Amino acid sequence: MSGAQERPLRADAARNRARLLDVATEVFTTRGVGVPTEEIARAAGVGVGTLFRHFPTKEALLEAVMVRRLETMAARTVQLAAESEPAEAFFDCFRLLIDQSVGKSDFVQALAAGGVDVHSALQEPSMAIQAQLGELLTGAQQAGAVRPDLGLPELLALLAGTSKAMEQLKADPAARERIFEVVFQGLRPC
Repeated sequence: MSGAQERPLRADAARNRARLLDVATEVFTTRGVGVPTEEIARAAGVGVGTLFRHFPTKEALLEAVMVRRLETMAARTVQLAAESEPAEAFFDCFRLLIDQSVGKSDFVQALAAGGVDVHSALQEPSMAIQAQLGELLTGAQQAGAVRPDLGLPELLALLAGTSKAMEQLKADPAARERIFEVVFQGLRPC
């Protein structure tokens, strides 16, 4: 069946799928993408057959987890923009995207190794995040909180670089805060 003709999931099946995604997100993020699917099923309280009915391959599960993570980040950026002043929303969003990028490169590598076109699979939620980030950048620049010469491509590169730097620091909260301070100072107008 194609996407438009698929029947909606029964309530129990929808709960199982959501539970599998919750557990997989937690396990893959904390223990790495190498955790076997059998452990995910066991931790979710379902049989491995149930897992494979929803996600026929481990790559399908990894992809669903990544898409869900990105959709959650996109929704959170919209929420930040709605609830905060432009400067605060921008810097909070920057921090959120860095904090949520933990393990992202492992997911991307595992998906690519499994033959998944990562760019296509993650394009829609990634574009939503980029669009919101562009709006937050413009708002923060108009508020005078972010240097006016910074464009979205440079900001995306800075996010990627900061994310890699944070991976090197692992679980050193003081060092992570110093990195945020340095980056945020560089983002502010001179």
